[in-house]
This record gives sequence, structure tokens and C-alpha cells, in this order.
Amino acid sequence: MGEEQVQPVLHALDVAKTQWYHFTAIVVAGMGFFTDAYDLFCISLVTKLLGRIYYRVDGSPAPGTLPPHVSASVNGVAFVGTLSGQLFFGWLGDKLGRKRVYGITLMLMVLCSVASALSFSHTPTSVMATLCFFRFWLGFGIGGDYPLSATIMSEYANKKTRGAFIAAVFAMQGFGIMTGGLVAILVSASFKAAFPAPPYADDPVASTPPQADFVWRIILMLGALPAALTYYWRTKMPETARYTALVANNAKQAAADMSKVLQVEMAAEDNEARSSSRGGFGLFSGEFARRHGLHLLGTSATWFLLDIAFYSQNLFQKDIFSAVGWIPKAATMSALEELFRIARAQTLIALCGTVPGYWFTVALIDVVGRFKIQAVGFFMMTVFMLGLAVPYQHWTAPGNHVGFVVLYALTFFFANFGPNSTTFIVPAEIFPARLRATCHGISAASGKLGAIVGSFGFLYLAQNPGYPAGIGVRNSLFLLAACNLLGLLFTFLVPESKGKSLEEMSGEGEEPNRTVPLV
Repeated sequence: MGEEQVQPVLHALDVAKTQWYHFTAIVVAGMGFFTDAYDLFCISLVTKLLGRIYYRVDGSPAPGTLPPHVSASVNGVAFVGTLSGQLFFGWLGDKLGRKRVYGITLMLMVLCSVASALSFSHTPTSVMATLCFFRFWLGFGIGGDYPLSATIMSEYANKKTRGAFIAAVFAMQGFGIMTGGLVAILVSASFKAAFPAPPYADDPVASTPPQADFVWRIILMLGALPAALTYYWRTKMPETARYTALVANNAKQAAADMSKVLQVEMAAEDNEARSSSRGGFGLFSGEFARRHGLHLLGTSATWFLLDIAFYSQNLFQKDIFSAVGWIPKAATMSALEELFRIARAQTLIALCGTVPGYWFTVALIDVVGRFKIQAVGFFMMTVFMLGLAVPYQHWTAPGNHVGFVVLYALTFFFANFGPNSTTFIVPAEIFPARLRATCHGISAASGKLGAIVGSFGFLYLAQNPGYPAGIGVRNSLFLLAACNLLGLLFTFLVPESKGKSLEEMSGEGEEPNRTVPLV
């Protein structure tokens, strides 16, 4: 099949009007991110409750908390699972096709969300061990969704609004965070009303009613519901035309598939299949290194550096809330009261700082371009981190907390209206179709590696109680500012893809000795 049969199909996709199907695809593709954000948001709330239920020490003035190594395991296994899933399913999506792998990741997420809430037995060790086991596989499914969702959306979209569509899939995380917060608030408030309990200081045992054990299970389980509801539509999505035409080399099938779901006229002759990518170079070939080596370094390094900053910020959240006085001391509350208050505070931060940033990206990415949004985002994050770090003593003094929270929320805003969104979008646009999901998976896995460094490196560095002495919060903030600055520098390796077709960006159909411009 020569290029002349493939081009009409791809051109028709590039110029197709925005249609209802595009919006359906956003919701169906975004459910993985909804589940991811919901789970990540809820587990930080749930761990506090688990500490009270399973690790109470008789006679202790403070409620039970998860031991550092248990807390690290519960959070860490999901990251390791996600990282593995990104690499494995990214590779599989290029080998077998996006559609065939897409249902598997969703089923894995649904089953493991439910199973993680059914942690067996009543001893702390067995509950935590089963929770960790299922959270690893939940992460594995979520990880697979990163490269597949981004690739599917970029291959369905037209070139004018492609950035906004991929950003909208990613912005489903915002809904996941908000839903996680609302579910936690509703469930904890309902149980609190049904089973009143005194504060811990008044009665350590009665402050955690036995029914609290259902609360965290219900919260985790409900996260599976939206994903389960979209399973049917996922199985009904046809394979993307770009995969069918460029990788499976069947332009006629690609045209037929797309005509079913998009109102576009496509014609393709039924010729014998031969790759339009001229035989194609592999991921480890010199040709790939020459054309896309720096691009892959750029997308992986920027995502890695961003996630160090992004995930370590979450560590400061609980301390910030307590310092600002939004959350009273743990001993003055019952278990469900504490869960309710933390959920409320985190939902408020999400509504103000996190969610708006995503939608600013959706609105402006095809106007301003990926490069500018990412560069400005990294720059502003550096500025705000320094704004928190330099006068750190000033911010910790009583009465100055409002300014600290404002700067903190702005850092989050520019992460989401900036590199948190663009690092997800660009890898789905600039690599050849037969390596697109793999390269996105590699970039995303680099990000998760950064998340592991951010979450655990800074847990030890920021000198939390129960850990070896570190460098303190102020120096940690300086280190994060440096990561953001490095991210800004690596942004210059990533090309601008605004308004260009995927084939233009990846150089597919070009002669092998021609290079793709860097910026």
C-alpha cells in the first residue's frame, strides 16, 4: 500500500470537524485518569484512618499512625506498578494495536480497586500486605492507560484541536480529585452522624468506632464505579485509523473504521499492504536516535523533573493544613472527624489550585502552543518555590500562613497550566505511529520515577518525625526550585507541535536520510 492510499485517510482525520464522537472519546479515554487521581487522592486520606484503626498504641497521647515503612509501601507499590504498566502496555499497544490492549487496562483497574478494598483478615500485617498487593496491580492498569489514552486521543483528533482534546483527557484527573474529595466527605459525614464518637483525647478506644473499618473500604471501592461504567464504550471503540493504516498497513480498513464513528468521507484503494513508513526503523536504531533521540530525552527528562516537584508538594500538604490551623491537632478529633476535615481541606485546595490549571491548558494549548505553556509553567514554579523558600521563617510565623497557602496554590496552578499537562500531551504527538505508545510509555515511566524520588526522597529529606534527620523543608524547597529550572532547560529539546499533523511531526513517509527539525 503506497503512501497515496494512506494520505487521504490521514488528511481526512486532520481536517475533520469536531464532532460528538470526539467528546465521547475524551470521557471514555479519560476514565483511567479519573481513577488514577481518585485513588491517589483517597489513599492519603485512607492512610490516616488505617493508622488509627490498626496501629493504635494503648496509653499513647496521640492517635495511631502507619509506621514509616508501611506508609512508604502503601504509596510506593502503586507508583512501581504504574511505572511497570506504562512501559509494558506502551510496548504492547504498538505491537498488538491500541484497541486490543485498551479493555485489559480498564478491567485491571476496576477489579483491583474493588479487591484493594477487600483486604483480608483483621491483623494489621495481612490487611496492609493484601492492600499493597492489589495496589501494585491497580497501578499496573493505570500505568497502561497513560500511553494508550494519549495515543488514541492524538490519533483520533484533528490537527487544529488535538492539543485541547489530549489535555481534556488528562484534565479528567481534576474530576477524579474532586470526586475523591466529595466521596470521602459524604461517607465520613454519614458514618460520623450514624456512629458518633468522642475525640481521641477523651476516649482513645471509642474515638475510632468499629464501623470506621468500612469507611476506607467504601471510599476505595467507589473509585471503580465510573471506570466500570465506561467499559462497554471502550470495547466498542474502533482501532485508530493511524494505527491501522501506518502500522497494520490496511488503509481500506482504516477508512471503513473511521467512517463508522466520524462523519467524514474517506476513500482508500484496496492495494496489497506495504508499510508507508518505508520499512521503518526500530526504537534502538541509529536512525531513531538521530531523528528522535533528543526528543525522547527532552520528553522523559522534563516529565521526570516535573514529577519530582509535583509529588513532593503533596508531602507538605498535611503539614501546611495543620500549620494554617485548618486541621486541629489529631488528638482533639475522632477518627471520622479527622478524615472529614482533611478531605474538606484537600478538596478546597484542589478546587482552587489544581482543577482550574487543567482547563486553562485545554482552552489555550492550541492558541499559545505547547512549548510556551511548558516553559512559562516551569519558570513560574521556580519563582514560587523560591518565594516559599527564601523567606521560609517569615511564612512559618503565626499570622503569615495565608500568603504561604496562596503561593502554594499558585505553584500548583502553574504546574497544571504548564508542564503537568504538556509533558503528557507532547510525547503522543511527535513520535512515529509504530513507536508512539512505546515512547509515550518511556516518557511517562520517567515521570513516575520522578514521582518516586519526589515522594520518598523528600520524605526523608524534609525531616519528618520518625525518619533520620534530613535537610529540612526550606532546603528541600530550594532543591525543588532547582529541579524546575532544569525542567525549563530540557524543555528546549522538545519540538512545538501546534497546528501540525502527526505525520509532519514524526517525519513518517519521509526519506530515511532527512532529519526532523528540533524546534
